[in-house]
Amino acid sequence: MKKLMTALALIVVTISFAQTKNLKGDMKISDKKVEIERMSIHVTVDSEEDLKSTFTVNDIEDIFDDVKDGEDISFKITCNREKTENGLKSNISYSIKGNSNNKKEFLKGVETIREKAIKCYKSK
Repeated sequence: MKKLMTALALIVVTISFAQTKNLKGDMKISDKKVEIERMSIHVTVDSEEDLKSTFTVNDIEDIFDDVKDGEDISFKITCNREKTENGLKSNISYSIKGNSNNKKEFLKGVETIREKAIKCYKSK
């Protein structure tokens, strides 16, 4: 997930700088800052190991640096489980929604649902 977010950030930065041109005359182009609006992250994992290696709460916290104040944010983890005795697929999802103004509470919620998802795999 961290590699995906890094790649996405690099693409956005590359595109924004690719559009900047040196102009002749007195016109100056100011530096631009990339900001994220309405951030939504959805992680789907198949095992406890996948979950632990996909992200940490610090990874989510790093993304917050680019989110504008007052923006809606959401985070969801879907844990795919083993097939039931009937042969049906089983999964469980945990999600949290919040606002970028309440960073501490949101990250605490992300940490809580990450721990619950890990417990989900331990309670087979």
